[in-house]
Amino acid sequence: MPTCKSTAIFIIVRSFFVYVVTNPKKTVLYTGMTNDLESRIIEHYLNRGRPNTFAGRYHCYQLIHYEAHDTAVGAIEREKEIKDWSRVKKEELINQENPSWTFFERANNRLAAAS
Repeated sequence: MPTCKSTAIFIIVRSFFVYVVTNPKKTVLYTGMTNDLESRIIEHYLNRGRPNTFAGRYHCYQLIHYEAHDTAVGAIEREKEIKDWSRVKKEELINQENPSWTFFERANNRLAAAS
């Protein structure tokens, strides 16, 4: 009689994120990539006003767009693609999912649009 072996398959899902942050007046956009979106946004906030980084110099810490990717390579490629775009094209991307450019914040362990 054949026996059935139970094989557990563990899949580690590692998310990488491409994100766009802006300053409070929404006049400057910064595109980045990270594997820990929440921590990275906190870093941007803590670095606001610091002249040694682009995002810090222009107070870019308000999250307005993000995308999850399965691989770091995919996220890096997407980040480079978006960084090469014009401001108008970046605005079109943001407007697809967040037309009011609402700043995202943490709510119930998820990033959600602030009301």
